[in-house]
Amino acid sequence: MGIEPMLLALAMEFALKAWFVFDFNDPNPTKTHNLLTLFDKLSPHSQSHLEKEYQQRVALVYSDPFLGKPSIKALLRQHANAFTEWRYIHERKKPMSFEVAHFIATLELVLDEFHKRYRVVRIESSPNSDLES
Repeated sequence: MGIEPMLLALAMEFALKAWFVFDFNDPNPTKTHNLLTLFDKLSPHSQSHLEKEYQQRVALVYSDPFLGKPSIKALLRQHANAFTEWRYIHERKKPMSFEVAHFIATLELVLDEFHKRYRVVRIESSPNSDLES
């Protein structure tokens, strides 16, 4: 029932916490599920970079002239507590909505931009390595 929004919100939480670790070289990001709080904890440079990329890659697709200009911060504000709200959906009394396609596009953007911050180097083991015994 609320599995997809919950898991997407958790994935975004992990992505923002990983981004924080790289921003501040601190392995202890804020202990919260609130996506807006996590975004606000990123460095100002990272926030503006993600917003700029969002405007170029996501906002054009998900703009609505009646709702104003979309922003990554507005989307994270709208779904700030999605993990806990959708995790305990049976406790909710009011209707809820989740913009799945918009959120996925934004999550993919955050992951793509995060991936640009580091490189993966494959380490080959030598034939005499202890790993093979």
